[in-house]
Amino acid sequence: MTPVIHVLDRDQTLANIDIALEAGCPGVFLINHDFPMAPFLPILRQVRAARPGAWLGVNFLDQPGDIAFPVLAGLAREGFSFQAYWADDARIDEAEQVQAEAARIARIRADSGWNGLYFGGVAFKKQRPVPPEMYATAARIAARYMDVVTTSGIATGQEADLSKIETFRSALGAAPMALASGITPENAARYCDAVNCFLVATGINLPGDFHNIDPARLAALLSVIRTHGASS
Repeated sequence: MTPVIHVLDRDQTLANIDIALEAGCPGVFLINHDFPMAPFLPILRQVRAARPGAWLGVNFLDQPGDIAFPVLAGLAREGFSFQAYWADDARIDEAEQVQAEAARIARIRADSGWNGLYFGGVAFKKQRPVPPEMYATAARIAARYMDVVTTSGIATGQEADLSKIETFRSALGAAPMALASGITPENAARYCDAVNCFLVATGINLPGDFHNIDPARLAALLSVIRTHGASS
């Protein structure tokens, strides 16, 4: 399970990273939900410098990989490496035989030299709707273009229809899959068998607080996941 931190500034971000890592999370994703990408970059540099050994992923809100990968490669050349990029829209078109946009993003990723993991959004919240009968096709296509196929419910904080997740899992086989909305300590067990990674923000945040992790909620979710793993 990977917490998602809605970044405000260096100190708020570091405090939440430390809560997540001290609880035993493998890492976190950082997202610029409240401001554009340009002012996000100095915060990323500051955070990486302060936590050089932490596993840190990034989401540049609404920016696909063709924008993100060269930026991430540039940061890496400066000495600020990040382990993953999560794009809300991986530009998969389940209705097309030729995936022109996804292929172009893949070429840009390769040319950039950035070597992190790519979490690509497919049938994702706030993006172009995908008909449920095309979920399996979208998932199978997506697996060719990214490291972790990532989907969601219909909105932030809204849990995904379990049948959608089961369809994705069946279509993907053993390929990695992430779920990025609506996971809470109360519902996580329903998804554990199908999903390799939960990306969680509102489900573990303090009540009414979009930006800060509630350690008790985080511990409760981790307990569910660990208990499920021990019994599987």
